[in-house]
Amino acid sequence: MFKSPLSFAGRIRRSEWWLSKLIELILWLVCGFLMEVHVILGVPAFVLTLWFALAYHCKRCHDRGNPGYFMIVPFYGLWLAFADSAPGANEYGPNPKVQQQPPPIAP
Repeated sequence: MFKSPLSFAGRIRRSEWWLSKLIELILWLVCGFLMEVHVILGVPAFVLTLWFALAYHCKRCHDRGNPGYFMIVPFYGLWLAFADSAPGANEYGPNPKVQQQPPPIAP
């Protein structure tokens, strides 16, 4: 989880997406506080939080087998929140839901 939080590449599961939504909420609250204190502190925090949110939405779209720009489709976020991962690997990477088995140990 959270291997590259600012990257748009790869796939994430629903659980990681929901956890990122919780972190995003906290970051937006911090941004609001920083904007109240001083705009110069708040603007970089706002940009970083926006980048984080877009990256995780894009990764979740990839998990469903769709390009990242699908996040602009109205109500697609509800589908991302409750739909299961696309089965198997797709063009965006392997399914993160599948547990990787360690290679067998040769005798």
